[in-house]
Amino acid sequence: MRAMSSFQIFILSAAFLQLICQLILKGKNQSKIKHLQPKPPAGITSIMDGETWNKTSNYSVEKSRFSNFEEIFNFIVFLPIFLIFMPWYFQEFSTSIHVGVWESAFITCIFLFLLQIPQIPLDWYSQFVLEEKYGFNKSTMKLWVTDKIKGVGIGLLLGCSLLSLLIFLYRECSIIFPDFWWVISFCVFFSIQLIMMVLWPKLILPLFNKLSPLEDGELKERLAALAEKSGFHAKTIEVIDGSKRSGHSNAFFTGFGKFRRIVLYDTLIKQMEPEEIEAVLAHEVGHYIKGHIPKKLLISFVTGLCIFGLIAFALSSSWIYKSAQFPNELHGSLCSVLVLLSLTLGYITYWFSPISNLLSRKHEYEADNFAKEIMGSHLPLVRALRKLYKENLTYPLPHKWISAFHYSHPTIMERENALKS
Repeated sequence: MRAMSSFQIFILSAAFLQLICQLILKGKNQSKIKHLQPKPPAGITSIMDGETWNKTSNYSVEKSRFSNFEEIFNFIVFLPIFLIFMPWYFQEFSTSIHVGVWESAFITCIFLFLLQIPQIPLDWYSQFVLEEKYGFNKSTMKLWVTDKIKGVGIGLLLGCSLLSLLIFLYRECSIIFPDFWWVISFCVFFSIQLIMMVLWPKLILPLFNKLSPLEDGELKERLAALAEKSGFHAKTIEVIDGSKRSGHSNAFFTGFGKFRRIVLYDTLIKQMEPEEIEAVLAHEVGHYIKGHIPKKLLISFVTGLCIFGLIAFALSSSWIYKSAQFPNELHGSLCSVLVLLSLTLGYITYWFSPISNLLSRKHEYEADNFAKEIMGSHLPLVRALRKLYKENLTYPLPHKWISAFHYSHPTIMERENALKS
């Protein structure tokens, strides 16, 4: 093995720095949970009783400890992958510009699939030990294995298809538009992203879950009235059988424009009253009415364009290939650059997560306020949020640093105070 390059040292230093930061943040959060557990602060009793508070505290500590183990494990696994396995793999299985489009895409997707193998035992432990202990796991081993196989199959099919398209665009467009091929390629892929927002709930989601129309009754009438009152019209309201895998509950929208769909977890319907579910959906509608979806798409557009620009820069920089210890024949290879960025870029963007979370929390406050106005009171949403926290054992008082780096939503205490004011 050759001596590490300055680029490799930089990446390893960034990965180690992120690991230390994560361990410190979670350590502070665990200390706060343990400190508050014997005597809940004022206001907690309105959200959950003493037994639930203790269970939530224990669940949060155990998840945090397991997350620490994952952080350390992933860092240890990253070292040989980045320094040894990645250069060796692309030495043995070339993706140079002389290799066919589909062959290059397949080789790259297999590499990315191999990277997921060390995570499988951790996924199993999370599902069948940690989640099982606290009553959330509803899955069976057969279903879990089937999901993994389906995920790999769909991932390889979509991954190979999309990566082949990107390689083709790069090779063809870079000849005609050598300075702007990446702009054209990005526009094509952003268009595909928009199309997938519509196709995903129709083609992919049903492969894993059963979606059925919401039955007639008070809830459907309330949600229809909400859509009429707010001017938000979804194509359909569907119920997803989330309970066959987990006891956690949720609700979401998919698609956009006339293809919008409201999806409710069956667990949510069981846990809440119709008025509370209406408030949850009013909050989600608020994201559309307040223009949060176009804003997020704009941010996604700018971010994606910058990433494609970074890819173009890396492709034209021979020192990057040399620094990553790729063989010389890979210079100009798109696949090796994509793999390199997928492995390393997260260690840089991690430090920007407080900024994106801050913007996300601002949107959540605005959507809460819309729900308050459309419902005529803040109480239905408050009751719904309290049930979500209680049923999901969500810890309501995380350390402020953990909240900054990991929470895209304000805490329930912050949301209640904002709603009341």
